[in-house]
Amino acid sequence: MKKKISLLLCLMMTAIVCLTGCGKTQTTLEYDEAMIEQETEFLINYCQNVDSDTLAQWNDQNEFSKEYQFMMSGLKFTPDSFDGAVDSWQAGIKECGEYVGHGDYTFEAKDDELTVSVPAQFKNRDATIEFVFDKDLYLESMTVSAKFSLGEIMEKAGLNTLLGMGTVFAVLIFISFLISLFKYIPAIQNVFGKKKDEKKDETKAAVSETVEEVDETDDLELIAVISAAIAAAEETTTDGFVVRSIKRRPSNKWNS
Repeated sequence: MKKKISLLLCLMMTAIVCLTGCGKTQTTLEYDEAMIEQETEFLINYCQNVDSDTLAQWNDQNEFSKEYQFMMSGLKFTPDSFDGAVDSWQAGIKECGEYVGHGDYTFEAKDDELTVSVPAQFKNRDATIEFVFDKDLYLESMTVSAKFSLGEIMEKAGLNTLLGMGTVFAVLIFISFLISLFKYIPAIQNVFGKKKDEKKDETKAAVSETVEEVDETDDLELIAVISAAIAAAEETTTDGFVVRSIKRRPSNKWNS
């Protein structure tokens, strides 16, 4: 009985493994190598021979006109991918020099993408040109990747390291300089504080002078009134006496 159960379990596991293997079958993207090579050759030749005037005329056209020309020529390009390929080629020329030639194409197909790469020779250094096509075999991008020697890679890495460290140290020095200026902040605050106090004192002095002038004016008016009252009471004129001072009694609650 145990042997039968074990045999059934083995058969079930075998069936599951077979079904799983069948479910994982993948299909790669189908393409015509000759057609793809024709499109890539056209793109390379165009980028190599196009002049600035032709490129300016092309850039002046609208999207509809560009798509119409691609459709009429049978090329599976889009305006964005084509313009990006031209820009990438020009950047590669600046880095690698003038184009000389290229080798054989290498195709790598997936279920939704096709990558085509080809080694290329330029005047100053070699590079790899890579084309990427989508599942409908429309060009997505073209890149020109320069090949650098190990010494050049190490040199760039060293320069990047020095640049990064130099930037960090420059920022730290600047921060230290700012911190060193903090000791002058109290002195600056004291200077501005003294100026404010002086302005307040000047304002108070001006107000006091104004009040004193007002008080003197009020006293003169009061003296004139009292002099007139005394003259009227004595039935004489104010020329016969002079009021020199006025003193209020402590019980006088009159306020000026």
